[in-house]
Amino acid sequence: MKTAIIGIGNMGTGLAARLAGKTDLVIASRNDTAARSLAESLNIESAPITEAIAAAGIVVLAVPYASALEIAALPSLAGKIVVDISNPLKPDFSGLLFGHETSAAEKIQKAAAGAKVVKAFNTIFAELFNAPRDATSKVPVFVAGNDEDAVEKVSRLVVDSGFAIEKSGGLDAATLLEPLGMLNIRLGYGLGRGTAIAPAWVNIAA
Repeated sequence: MKTAIIGIGNMGTGLAARLAGKTDLVIASRNDTAARSLAESLNIESAPITEAIAAAGIVVLAVPYASALEIAALPSLAGKIVVDISNPLKPDFSGLLFGHETSAAEKIQKAAAGAKVVKAFNTIFAELFNAPRDATSKVPVFVAGNDEDAVEKVSRLVVDSGFAIEKSGGLDAATLLEPLGMLNIRLGYGLGRGTAIAPAWVNIAA
């Protein structure tokens, strides 16, 4: 199954670099020239956004929440697995636009009614993609979604990208994961702990 990564910011570029050579991949951006350049450097495909979505079974929305919500309304996403990695941040990064009662993932699912939305990758910093795989192999990526098959397919992407899977239940779990992402941002940036920090959930009984 081909995976399309829409967006070539720090998260999209880092995820593409980790997945290049591990899965069938295409990247897309509103900046076609930059997308082609990145694709050439990673020896993968690039395409305009509409073509990348049409070609893929999994679509990763590696863009800010507002842009993800806009893309989610495209009818071409019907039947596809859509991965939301966003945190709905306020413009000044001081907190979330909303939380607990609803989530970015649930709003994206509502906009993309025919798609299967899965929340993932929102609690890690892009800088972790630059670390050695051995250093991130036990860092959890929380995966939440209502469709079991979609969750399994996204979980394979998590492993292929060099992280550990932490399944978190249905898509309503995003109301917890997005505040967790905000906590990580506060620790990493606001409190100066740095971008190497990531949530580490350890089973002490293991």
